[in-house]
Amino acid sequence: MLRRVAASWPGLSAELVATLAQDDDEEVRIRLACHHPLAPPHLLLDVFVTRPAHRPHLLALPAFPRTGRSHLVDHPDPEVRALAAADPALPDPPVEDPDASVRRAAATNPSLSREALEALLAAPSTAEGAAANAALPVPRMHALLDHCLNGTATRPGAVQR
Repeated sequence: MLRRVAASWPGLSAELVATLAQDDDEEVRIRLACHHPLAPPHLLLDVFVTRPAHRPHLLALPAFPRTGRSHLVDHPDPEVRALAAADPALPDPPVEDPDASVRRAAATNPSLSREALEALLAAPSTAEGAAANAALPVPRMHALLDHCLNGTATRPGAVQR
């Protein structure tokens, strides 16, 4: 019980964090991941995979790993597969996954080729993710914005009803 309480305290030393990150008690590791700023990235990812209730909080942590998640691309949980699909180190994002959230996440992956990105922009189910892709060239972004705003912008001086 003392290790669980200690794991919940954000003031632990780095040495104790390293020790508790390897603890046999899963609850100790979960508390450490959720409460300590020095929790190791691999622990944050482990807790993300095993504890869905903690996912929103873990994703907001600066130490949460942004790469190295490709081993999760075949996970049974679509939310975990979506996390893996967005990994920029993933050479072949799963844009054909049966789950729509995974396809959208894969569409945001900057490792996609321009041709693949254009195909995803054309598909309604992946267009939003593809439009958010950091690798989308700036002129293409401007063209998308112009297309979206075409006919919807109010003319200067026009009266709105």
